[in-house]
Amino acid sequence: MIETKKKERSRLRRALITGIVLLVILTVLCILRDSPLFNAVLDGNVRYIRSILEGNMLYAYLFMLLIMIIQNSFTIIPLILVITINLALFGFLQGFLWSWFTSVAAAYIICVCVRFIFKNKVIKCFNPEHIEKIEQNAFKYVFQARVFPFVPTSFINILAGLSSVHYKPFVFATALGNFIYFFVLALIPAGLLSADINLYMLAVLVIFIFGLYYVFKRIYKGHKNQILIKIKKIKDSL
Repeated sequence: MIETKKKERSRLRRALITGIVLLVILTVLCILRDSPLFNAVLDGNVRYIRSILEGNMLYAYLFMLLIMIIQNSFTIIPLILVITINLALFGFLQGFLWSWFTSVAAAYIICVCVRFIFKNKVIKCFNPEHIEKIEQNAFKYVFQARVFPFVPTSFINILAGLSSVHYKPFVFATALGNFIYFFVLALIPAGLLSADINLYMLAVLVIFIFGLYYVFKRIYKGHKNQILIKIKKIKDSL
């Protein structure tokens, strides 16, 4: 009984926080709708964006966070453009890391918003088979979708929100998959990845990607086993 009440309070707290975050985002979107800066993002005018934001780094970080949330919600802004803007504003390392961090944060926000606010309305538009697939192996499904983005980013975020998967495998797979995919994308505007790329560099990238996948998969598997052991101990004690 006590556990049920705690879970209900936790769900209500998350729903309240999600609603507040969504309200803030919608308010900012209404303000930015006719903003020259936002229109410059839609037009891909990186030079103009840099000239406006370069003098105020705090605003630049917050603005690019909002842009990434929009990208993860509707996919109306090309991901490569968002990464290019971040690289132009913050340099390669900080631009790449900020792109990666904001993408994970945005994916989590969209997932939570769908689960607690829009689930009953949105679920009718999705094939139940897709939801079943992500529930069978959330980590593998999300990771593959992030590294090999044959479907829009927003689709995966919404699908995770409609399913019953736990947040940890979703966030973990998103963080790992986006780190790999974003790193490769970041090399393009940086001029390190082109049609004339050295085959040795390509081989190193492939080995690096599979190496990261193997390491993180082992870490996640170990974490999952620890959770299962704890659940078993709780069941045995009852």
